[in-house]
Amino acid sequence: MPDDARRIEVRTRDAGRRLDLFLAESLDLSRAQARRLLARGVVRVNGRSVAVEAKGTPVVAGAQIAIASFTRPERQRPRAQPELLLDVLAEGPGWLAVDKPAGTPVHPLDEQETGTVLNALLARHPEAWGVGEGALRSGVVHRLDVETSGVLLMATREEVWQRLREAFRSHRVEKVYRAIVSGRVEDVGRLTLPLVTARHRPARVRVLGLEEGRRARGARDAILSWRVLERFAHAALVEVRPVTGFLHQIRAIFAHLGAPLIGDRTYGSARDVRGAARHMLHASQIATEEIRAESADPADFSALLDQLRGAR
Repeated sequence: MPDDARRIEVRTRDAGRRLDLFLAESLDLSRAQARRLLARGVVRVNGRSVAVEAKGTPVVAGAQIAIASFTRPERQRPRAQPELLLDVLAEGPGWLAVDKPAGTPVHPLDEQETGTVLNALLARHPEAWGVGEGALRSGVVHRLDVETSGVLLMATREEVWQRLREAFRSHRVEKVYRAIVSGRVEDVGRLTLPLVTARHRPARVRVLGLEEGRRARGARDAILSWRVLERFAHAALVEVRPVTGFLHQIRAIFAHLGAPLIGDRTYGSARDVRGAARHMLHASQIATEEIRAESADPADFSALLDQLRGAR
């Protein structure tokens, strides 16, 4: 149900603040959620509609800001889409391991968005609604980047979600990824490096030095190990086992090592994508005390491996 429309007068003490930050604090939203209101065209300043491009505009004391009716994020319910494929790799009481295709988001960012794993899940398991974080993240146990393929865990019962989330927090989940990297990387390695989110939209993280990581606000240690499975001319197939779950950790760390993932236009070189339409990262296995699921290499990943083998 939409919330009532709001009218806000900018007080003198708030003058000069960015519009998106002012809206976020006034409406008790995140900054990203405030920007989505601007993108939808429901915000007017002194009677004039403002777009998302005005997000950084300083607000002026006395300005009248009107926000049309909108549904708060915690009340939003994604649309169930039975026409979407949901490839179930394994399932048990209260959980599913699904094979997420590259290019498919895990969950929507607003209730108008469709085509996500959650839209497909709710069509088959409406009981997942409200589980865990609820609303637009109902049943989501962990996340994969939009362009990362592979095993994804979803929960349909609250107690199962809680149990699985605790397993992730305490590093009791075994995660195995396959990555195709450009350049050269050591045969075997293990690293602990501090990462910090450098940009939110589009997301990007930065690898810090150890001393800088101790001082930087929001920095967290990322831990992963790897072994090279196969070498090619100027490339390698690598098995990666992350312990932590920081955003983009595999992509950022291998780029830091001088071996960015092929196809990674954020952390790698746009000139060295080898025809890949997306970064070559696949979540191949996941296991906990009660769950074990495995996903075979998708077609584009296998095709690139064949291409690299043929070029040797």
